[in-house]
Amino acid sequence: MSNAMRSEPPIETPRTQPVDTKLEVVVIPVSDVDRAKRFYDGLGWRLDADFANDADFRVIQFTPPGSGCAIIFGKNVTAAAPGSAQGLYLVVSDIEAARRDLIARGVEVSEVFHDAAGVYAGKDEPYLFGRLRIAGRDPDHRSYRSFASFKDPDGNGWLFQEVTTRLPGRIDADGTTFTTSTDLASAMRRAATAHGEHEKRNGGKHDDNWPDWYAEYMVSEQAGKQLPL
Repeated sequence: MSNAMRSEPPIETPRTQPVDTKLEVVVIPVSDVDRAKRFYDGLGWRLDADFANDADFRVIQFTPPGSGCAIIFGKNVTAAAPGSAQGLYLVVSDIEAARRDLIARGVEVSEVFHDAAGVYAGKDEPYLFGRLRIAGRDPDHRSYRSFASFKDPDGNGWLFQEVTTRLPGRIDADGTTFTTSTDLASAMRRAATAHGEHEKRNGGKHDDNWPDWYAEYMVSEQAGKQLPL
């Protein structure tokens, strides 16, 4: 066989792990830096930085409680129009508690609402499930389906989204973490309620192994796996 007819085996390129690329900062366009600082400080968010080089530059960073991502705003940090940031989601484990907290801080927050089960067109302000908001918490208490919204003084739009059970693939299944004591306490309450039903199904007998059951429930819930019965 001639060299022209000889085929070479394909070269296999070794697969490498992707480099971690963590979303850590979202820039919020504001018109009045001091007013925005007072607003986000009033939410109870952590002030990380307030730097200014001269009269033409200032940058402020806040981080919401338990969040791995911060926001930045200031002077000459973005060309976006003030108030143009929309659809900024804050995931919470108890949407009613999160809403009450902001109201107590003097923030105007919408009523809790849920989606219209596959109907996406409407006249309401758009969010993750379209433009139709149905008043009240999701009737089946499904994770990801209950919301409440609020705005900062410039009109940048925020939404609470209640997530109690993660869908598969959304988190690292090899680890279980709770970023705040509030999230941990909420998970323990859900486990306690489910464990009460577990004991009822077993004739009301006290379960001496309840710590193991709680642990399995909480790990499975966060990983999106089947929950113990």
